[in-house]
Amino acid sequence: MNHELTSADGAFDGGDESVAVPAELPVLYIDEVLAVIDKPAGLIVHDSALARGETDFAADRLRAQFGRPIFLVHRLDRATSGCLLLAFDRQTASDLGKVLMSREVEKDYLAVCRGWPAQDVFEVDHDLDGGPGKPLKKPAQTRFAVLGRTELALPSSGFETSRYALLRAQPLTGRFRQIRRHLKHLSHHLIGDTSHGDGRHNRSFRMMGIHRMLLHAQRLAFLHPRSGERMQVVAPVDAQFAKALALFEPPAAA
Repeated sequence: MNHELTSADGAFDGGDESVAVPAELPVLYIDEVLAVIDKPAGLIVHDSALARGETDFAADRLRAQFGRPIFLVHRLDRATSGCLLLAFDRQTASDLGKVLMSREVEKDYLAVCRGWPAQDVFEVDHDLDGGPGKPLKKPAQTRFAVLGRTELALPSSGFETSRYALLRAQPLTGRFRQIRRHLKHLSHHLIGDTSHGDGRHNRSFRMMGIHRMLLHAQRLAFLHPRSGERMQVVAPVDAQFAKALALFEPPAAA
């Protein structure tokens, strides 16, 4: 579950478009034993079989930034932005990993998908494999809530308009690209996802100046392993995600 800086395991998506990111990563919370970082979209967390020759990794930057070893507690795909939890010692990493496995950590993601889901609140229970080279399927559950809907003048599939939904996604398990693959399973493909999405809708958003995958780890809530205090950390969206969110806002009064 926990990944020390030097490990080469993991499964991160290296197939989406790269985005220039600053050398030092924004720190949302830090104390003597753990930190939560705001990972930008386009940055791979650490080296893996999917890194495809990349040499720039968040883990390396964070080791240099903090001047100490780090232990990654969970994973974010390259194209996903937002809250990334890490520990500064092995015991804290182990404790946080156990909390994560017990589902006592709340993880809220913002996602934009094609189409309008039939229900405002729904749950997907659909087994997923572990990614390339890991064919064994395991249980996977994601809870979704519709936060907004919009219909844009973008022709698609014989229609003059296209519908999109803004979702809150809460993964209850931690499978490989879980949210993205569950949305594909529903045919509500995640916008900007070049691996599991819909290319026509991705192109429409690129034409609007939105060149990233629209998945953002917005909120992380957990019990601090030392103090027992209830922690809640929120990561702001970047400029491109904010542009997408603006599509769901009501038009200004004339």
